[in-house]
Amino acid sequence: MTRRKWQPAFLITCEHGGNRVPHKYAALFAPHRDLLESHRGWDPGSRDMGAAFARALRAPLIASDVTRLLIDLNRSMRSRARFSFITRALSKEAQLEIFLDYYEPHWFEVMLAIPESRRRGRPLIHLGMHTFTPVFNGRVRRTDIGLLYDPTRRLERRFCDLWRSELREARPDLTIHSNQPYKGVSDGLPTMLRRLQAPTKYLGIELEVNQRFVGGPRFEWMKLIDTLTDACRRAAASY
Repeated sequence: MTRRKWQPAFLITCEHGGNRVPHKYAALFAPHRDLLESHRGWDPGSRDMGAAFARALRAPLIASDVTRLLIDLNRSMRSRARFSFITRALSKEAQLEIFLDYYEPHWFEVMLAIPESRRRGRPLIHLGMHTFTPVFNGRVRRTDIGLLYDPTRRLERRFCDLWRSELREARPDLTIHSNQPYKGVSDGLPTMLRRLQAPTKYLGIELEVNQRFVGGPRFEWMKLIDTLTDACRRAAASY
């Protein structure tokens, strides 16, 4: 009996794709220009990855270019960390307005995209695109590529094992870690979605790439993105 091919659908999201400050909040952020340009303001390069993965996998891309310092779209609704130290000082009314204007629409669009992406009963692989600062709290991070997932969910673990194997074959020079520099079960969009979706129907995986690659030659950065997308596609094909 021929084994049926595992054919997932993909959904790409980018919660920290830019550091844009809406005009209404320009004065509030005027003293924090340097912070906006730092890793605390956004994930440089994540929008590049999101667009490339969407093209390569023929998947929808849901991306935000608003700074995470206004409101962090990769935090749950109950998380106090949704608001930065800048916006936590605002009134509850002002925070609610930010929530309704920027946070809720992003989450709502993702929630609507899940059943559409998972048409014909195929499992959905949700890929969240992120980059991380090479140095954090004075310590150099040794991770080049991080694949974040819930190790208790078998399909997530299996897919990331295959993806990591493909990456290591293509780029043995890279240091590829599971659930580093962050844990895949930390508070965030995929973690919340796992609570609403069956493990056989939804895989929530976050790709984390060291920003040292983003700051290098543009050609090398684009080449790395090609490697990441090709390895992901091969992993899905061989599952």
